Amino acid sequence: MSAPAHPFRTAFWDIMTDVQDPSSATADPGGASVEESRVAVVIEDEEDIRSLLSTVLAQAGFDVHGAANGADGVDLVREHRPLVTTLDVNMPGMDGFETAKRIRAISSTYIVMLSARTEEIDALQGLEAGADDYVAKPFRPRELRARIDAMLRRPRHVAPSDDAEPAASAPSDGVWLEHHGLRLNAETHLVTVDGEDVELTRSEFDILADLLVAGRRVRAKSDLALMLRGDQYAVSDFVSDSDARAIEVHMANLRRKLGESPSQPRWIETVRGVGYRLTA
Repeated sequence: MSAPAHPFRTAFWDIMTDVQDPSSATADPGGASVEESRVAVVIEDEEDIRSLLSTVLAQAGFDVHGAANGADGVDLVREHRPLVTTLDVNMPGMDGFETAKRIRAISSTYIVMLSARTEEIDALQGLEAGADDYVAKPFRPRELRARIDAMLRRPRHVAPSDDAEPAASAPSDGVWLEHHGLRLNAETHLVTVDGEDVELTRSEFDILADLLVAGRRVRAKSDLALMLRGDQYAVSDFVSDSDARAIEVHMANLRRKLGESPSQPRWIETVRGVGYRLTA
């Protein structure tokens, strides 16, 4: 069978040889519970790329549902409550950025945005919309699997379903980290400021938890970037300028949601040229 003539599709056709045989696919990656439903949603308007992504995720043990546009994708996320969602940026009608915002409003699914647009501003816009990772096309299936495995090693907050009854009070179990009226519970994934709940994305929560544990020790942007991708103990500690800039975007969003001024910080201070730490 000959490869498609379209150059972009040809690239994807070529890397299909990199997809693992189903029999060699790894079982459950570290951090994912075996009892947890491994469901994935693929939102991609090009059928051949949607098929490739579905194959990669199916071989990783996911039950995969696909959609060709953002509106149908949001409906699938609402219906199936996936653990992982891949999302194309350039789609007709509702684009990937708007789709990510709508998904994030109803779900805590891990969102991986995929796009041929490789400008830094596109990646930053994706992260601001609520994505957990941004992968440039064409990608290697093994790289995508590795990125997803890294995300699954991070604690996941399970969003309540639409028909779930609200809890009467905040859970009291688990260890609370506190600093000047800011409280965080890693087990229940709760954050409060002066008693008021604060909704954070997974990346923002993980950054805040890391800083609270570090206390007055400075956490460099590279440290936080490696922590987010699950590589803090990896041999290779390379962090790109884009990764560092992504940390700055997450930090700006975190401060905005906490109601903190960078010039007069109550909780997190910037150590210019280095990173961040808790205020005294």
